Amino acid sequence: MRNHSVVSEFILFGLSADPKIEALLFVLFLVIYLLTLMGNLMLLLVIRADSCLHTPMYFFLGQLSFLDLCHSSVTVPKLLENLLSEKKTISVEGCLAQAFFVFATGGTESCLLTVMAYDRYVAISSPLLYGQMMNRQLCMGLVWGSWSVAFLDALINILVALNLDFCGAQNIYHFSCELPSLYPLSCSDVSASFTALLTSSLLHFFGNFLLIFFSYVCILFTILSINATTGRNKAFSTCSSHLTAVIFFYGSGLLRYLMPNSGSTQELIFSLQYSVVTPMLNPLIYSLKNKEVKAAVTRILRKRV
Repeated sequence: MRNHSVVSEFILFGLSADPKIEALLFVLFLVIYLLTLMGNLMLLLVIRADSCLHTPMYFFLGQLSFLDLCHSSVTVPKLLENLLSEKKTISVEGCLAQAFFVFATGGTESCLLTVMAYDRYVAISSPLLYGQMMNRQLCMGLVWGSWSVAFLDALINILVALNLDFCGAQNIYHFSCELPSLYPLSCSDVSASFTALLTSSLLHFFGNFLLIFFSYVCILFTILSINATTGRNKAFSTCSSHLTAVIFFYGSGLLRYLMPNSGSTQELIFSLQYSVVTPMLNPLIYSLKNKEVKAAVTRILRKRV
């Protein structure tokens, strides 16, 4: 008979073992998490309250804000708990559950960024038909499709990972549970799970990245065909926020899942970037660079006064 896991919990050795440094890190990540909650909730409320923002672009932006709230809440509360606790443990089941939701929310964000790139292409290439082409039914379908594909992908990976046995080492040199961090701890063959993860990373994340790249190639050719300089600048400005968000997400998330697991500082930085820092930055990116959001906030404040 196949041996069952004898390890019931893991120990997360994430960022530091020094109590003084842990206290500082707790304050830092608590502030980041509160800013993430405030920024994304505020953006959601502004989009909902102002009728001028009831367009496909801001519908997707609202979905991104909700997703950032979910993605950040999967890892940061446990990180904060471990920074204050001497016993930095997590059950095997809890670890796999966290890995599932990290993968699912990250995968959904990858799909949603691709959808938003397509939305920008339609807006720039066919501005007169934009409202007709990006109708509410299509937008809802694209969002539900993004969630469904990502959760199915995560479910497949976790179902394969459930066959792993853990019967020796318990220490995870990371601040959260992700599949690459679990492979060194397994005393069974990880090739099936690793192959599933690598395939998902290439097809799902890298596939979406290619779709975003091709969307921006088409956008670039469309912008270059615009004769008026004002029109070009306006077209570029509508894409700058999304392009910045894509760079932040893919500059760290894709590298984290493709690089070998070593528990290195670089690996931790990549994980912190896409799971903690990026959800905080997205509302700032889309509000500070967006005149329509600023105008909507001004209108709402005037109504309050």
